[in-house]
Amino acid sequence: MKHIKFLVFAITGSVFLSCSDEFLSPLPETAIAVESFFQTDADVLSGIYGIYDGLQGVNENTEGNEANANRGVQLEHLLTEHRSDNTRTQTLEGSKADFHRYVVDATNVESEDYYQSMYEVIFRANNILDYIDIADASNQPKYTAEAKFLRAYAYFNLVRLYGDVPLVTEVVLSDDKEALFTRVSVEQVYAQIVSDLQEAVSVLDNGSKSRASRAAAQALLAKVYMTQPTRNYAGAQQLCDAIISSGRFSLMSDYNDVFYSELNDEIIFAVQYVTGNAQESQGFSAEFTSTFRQGGDDGQNIVNDNLIADFTAFGGDRTSVSYFTFPTRTEVTKFLPDGSDFSVFPPTYGNNARDAGNDYIAIRYSDVLLMRVEAAIGTGTSTSDLGALMAFQEVKDRAFPDTAPNSVSSVSKTELLVERRVELAFENERFFDLLRFGVADAVLSAHAIEEGYIFTSRSLLLPIPESEINLSGGLLTQNPGY
Repeated sequence: MKHIKFLVFAITGSVFLSCSDEFLSPLPETAIAVESFFQTDADVLSGIYGIYDGLQGVNENTEGNEANANRGVQLEHLLTEHRSDNTRTQTLEGSKADFHRYVVDATNVESEDYYQSMYEVIFRANNILDYIDIADASNQPKYTAEAKFLRAYAYFNLVRLYGDVPLVTEVVLSDDKEALFTRVSVEQVYAQIVSDLQEAVSVLDNGSKSRASRAAAQALLAKVYMTQPTRNYAGAQQLCDAIISSGRFSLMSDYNDVFYSELNDEIIFAVQYVTGNAQESQGFSAEFTSTFRQGGDDGQNIVNDNLIADFTAFGGDRTSVSYFTFPTRTEVTKFLPDGSDFSVFPPTYGNNARDAGNDYIAIRYSDVLLMRVEAAIGTGTSTSDLGALMAFQEVKDRAFPDTAPNSVSSVSKTELLVERRVELAFENERFFDLLRFGVADAVLSAHAIEEGYIFTSRSLLLPIPESEINLSGGLLTQNPGY
């Protein structure tokens, strides 16, 4: 989508490169450029591709890239895994290390980039919705649903990480600061997310894994239902059951194939990348290695000891696929760049480790199976619901094939949280799981004490980037404690 990337920068007013003092402007200085571009159905479809391009983001390792250049989801592990008890950085220095030490402040450049990246996705979606009438009538419902799915995806990430955020659902001019910078309650944000995803569920089909689909919308909505302030476990269970009963998805028999056979039977939605292409590759695979850069001081997602302990007890076949232990460190192996070789020491990472093509797996089927268990537990502490037990056993059997079928008569919330931890490790789910299960404060407080960090409940929300507060002229307020 290289041509799409530059096209959308031109028509959406992304301003990462051209107008850094007015990031949240969803239009260029004049709307004429946009109006002159959107003339045909193909133009609108190109704009749809541009929304995905915003999620994909710019490879941080691409030579010549500036700071804060829309990294999309490529920095998400810092804001999620590193703020959980799963992983940390190799070094204690720099803004990337601030996340696992719970010392992120409002000037953190990675948090700022992620915040801006998600709004870039939102504004690109809003632009498409503003010009949807130009598309062929037969395509308008699908294009609308696709744009709303992606808008909901971005807002779901923002509201979980930052709390109250500005809710912008239409194209507004850059000088309309009240619309661009007024924070609204999480309840209002969730109401919009639910509305967008419900429409996506009703309109989309399951024709793609790298674009929005009905199953992707169902799975995301199920997680939203179990995360929003007023939980809807019954609705989440129905959505998970619909995906399971569709027969369109199944667990890969070999856990390794989930990550190295792209768009496989287990993948529901993934953000795609291309190996060796500076414009279409990703940098997080290289960041997960601690020997790639000279001195080995920039490794990220180094596995914490307590996660290793859970893998030892509950990981089964997932352990060797998830990480590798060297004498002095561990490295994530779920997203090794093409050509990596761990039979030598130090390991090698192919010819293009900085330009890796591993897809970002946003939603996969095992997550849905485990969400089905979570929905059955609901506000309780365990479940013996048959559908939930079957879903849990399916995930467990793959991890322990030598003892399958595993006899499961009930599943507790504690067991489920551990199972999700080892099944979905390094896939940016753990922090959100702790929040959703209501144990984040307790688990992370204990983890911080063990590691010598200082954790307070304020750390459950990231600070609103100071750059955005400054742009707002005081309209955008800060989270408590920052």
